Amino acid sequence: MAAPGAEPFTVSAYAAPSEGSPLAPTTIERRAVGPKDILIEIQYAGICHSDIHTVRGHWGPQTYPLVVGHEIAGVVTRIGAKVTRHRVGDRVGVGCMVNSCRTCANCRQGLEQYCLNGNVLTYGSKDRDGTITQGGYSTHVVVDEDFVLRIPKSIPLEKAAPILCAGITTYSPLRHWKAGRGKKVAINGLGGLGHMAVQIARVLGAEVTVLSRTPGKERDARRFGADHFHLTSEAAATDELANTFDLVVNTAPEAVDLNRLMPMLTLDGVWVNVGAFSEPMPISVFMTFANRLSFAGSAIGGIAETQEVLDFCARHGIAPEVEVISADQINTAYTKVVAAEARYRYVIDTTTISSPRA
Repeated sequence: MAAPGAEPFTVSAYAAPSEGSPLAPTTIERRAVGPKDILIEIQYAGICHSDIHTVRGHWGPQTYPLVVGHEIAGVVTRIGAKVTRHRVGDRVGVGCMVNSCRTCANCRQGLEQYCLNGNVLTYGSKDRDGTITQGGYSTHVVVDEDFVLRIPKSIPLEKAAPILCAGITTYSPLRHWKAGRGKKVAINGLGGLGHMAVQIARVLGAEVTVLSRTPGKERDARRFGADHFHLTSEAAATDELANTFDLVVNTAPEAVDLNRLMPMLTLDGVWVNVGAFSEPMPISVFMTFANRLSFAGSAIGGIAETQEVLDFCARHGIAPEVEVISADQINTAYTKVVAAEARYRYVIDTTTISSPRA
């Protein structure tokens, strides 16, 4: 590929050709590198459950073929004439967003994830030129410099990739609701998000409990730093925990029984959802009255906060537990993620992505 980036260029990728179809090798076009753009040679891309929901149409119709992946880590290979934040050779990452309006009240606060005019997601979103964005299951990507993160040298690129979604998605609510010393925090679900949440909450100083439906995960929960472990499948255990937690971060990728689990919160306790799913979760308003409980949600984090969590993880030695796979293992990995068999994040070695056979 000769001098990619001077004009639109073609790269190799893995895409979903249609809803419900296995992902397959393909090629996609990336835009020319503009004055404020950065060309990144992607080296690793994490697999998020959101990728699976999206390509399978669980969250609504998509434009196919679609390349997903919003946990991207790589190296800068070209920069636009007006780029000031990054240089060729820098280790960088891209998370769930690649643009926003920059002018609304939320963007001006550094909360681009809540852009009032709609941010541009890394994949499946209408880009500034009217095309549909394509994500990180590919060899290269072109991104506005304002949405490119610096990866600290102490974090291997394959471990940095999941921090850009799983890490920031859990860090943001833990910081917002002030998880720390003197607070009792429960993490519901020990998967890709949950195992990061446990490590972060522990370093913040909270007393951490893992709530899980899987008995075999107790050893891992304690290895990641949990003080306690309880099975949500046991009614006696959840009854015993009534009026216990200041904050529950729900990382589960499916609906749970709120009327049974929320009473575990103490006075002014908060249940915050970060696991994404489309099915409803019924809740009795009377149940929330008992302890003035709050039911909330949190979406990733802004660009500044995403850089903050990368630096936080580097400073405290926090990293996701990953299994690096080749591109031809993506569909098998999807099956294992859905079956809750991932331990704890699959990361694609994107150098194994080859062009489709003629």
